Amino acid sequence: MRLILNLIWLILCGFWMALGYLVAGILCCILIITIPFGLASFRIANYALWPFGRTVESRRDAGAASLLGNIIWIIVAGWWLAIGHLVTGVALCVTIIGIPLGIANFKLIPVSLIPLGTRIVPTPDRYYPATYAR
Repeated sequence: MRLILNLIWLILCGFWMALGYLVAGILCCILIITIPFGLASFRIANYALWPFGRTVESRRDAGAASLLGNIIWIIVAGWWLAIGHLVTGVALCVTIIGIPLGIANFKLIPVSLIPLGTRIVPTPDRYYPATYAR
């Protein structure tokens, strides 16, 4: 089921979202001081390309620098990205077929708001939980 949802996601909105995050990451990496934002944007692009079967968790080793970076990110770009994901998620939830895609858009809101100090991990398989390795 994850494969089918990921393919539908990729065709309808995942490719374009990932492309947008990729362009933002390249622009951030051109400016030397914003390279951490560029790397975070590349991670989000990967997640936006194939979101089903993965989730976001916070890193325990994130320090004050990622907190400061997240505050700057929220002010500059995170707020607008989160609003875009919220509006798109609500629009996708209007149809029955779009509900899982809307929920995937809602899953992208936290990482688009606070990209530093998080990591994207596979979700545990409910049938084979021992296969989930951190």
